[in-house]
Amino acid sequence: MSTTNKVVVVTGAGSGIGRATALAFARDGARIVASDVDQARLDSLAVELGDRALLIQRVDVSDRGQMAAFAAAVHAKVAAADVIVNNAGVAVGGTFLETSLDDWDWLLGVNLKGVVHGCHYFLPAMVERGTGGHVINLSSILGIFPAPQVTAYVASKFAVLGLSQSLRAELAPHKIGVTAICPGMISTGIIDGSRMSGRVGERKAKVLAAFRKGGAPPELVASAILEAVRTNPAVRTVGRDAWTIHALTRMAPRLSTALGAKFAKRFTSHSAP
Repeated sequence: MSTTNKVVVVTGAGSGIGRATALAFARDGARIVASDVDQARLDSLAVELGDRALLIQRVDVSDRGQMAAFAAAVHAKVAAADVIVNNAGVAVGGTFLETSLDDWDWLLGVNLKGVVHGCHYFLPAMVERGTGGHVINLSSILGIFPAPQVTAYVASKFAVLGLSQSLRAELAPHKIGVTAICPGMISTGIIDGSRMSGRVGERKAKVLAAFRKGGAPPELVASAILEAVRTNPAVRTVGRDAWTIHALTRMAPRLSTALGAKFAKRFTSHSAP
């Protein structure tokens, strides 16, 4: 699919991967529909997008009513979106026993229900138009590898990956592609706004520093998303760490489990540097 003059919806577009993705599609000639919960960031993005911005709106993707109104505003301007990028996401760290039900509700509301809402409110119009399209859902390498100490986050991202793969089969007859994007460590602000409990919470500053120092730039994910719309893979990992972990889970599952335990200890051990 060429994205020139196509309508691309990006949730969580105020920062990180979402912002980089909106700008990448705009440079490629697309018209951008962007949402985020942070109005100031949206205002800044709107300036950068210039005439490539079709609609910029503050939206909480976990809120059914807000997402319905958002989609209605888009469909008042165009018959249907051409690309939907369900990117908005948050993080919760800690073991299952340390994670509260309130944190589960918050996390799943954004990471899973946000994706469901994006598909529910934008896909019917895309199908009805009958000219195809593409859905990008942001999962994670932790939607492939079940790392310990981030149980809730892993559950949300495994769910997004499964949803995407099932949806891909259902939408293929309508010429609508579906890709789950599974990045590794990316230098974004997701850790800043995260909720972390137990030893993971005590080491939040260390995790944040690791993401900032060792994470790949959001633009790398944006480039992968743009390419996925053109080539329609079912799953696309992004980053050397994600590619390595994905390969190990298939070829050496015992080794990947051992590495996962080492990774968890790195961010929870009080003796770690």
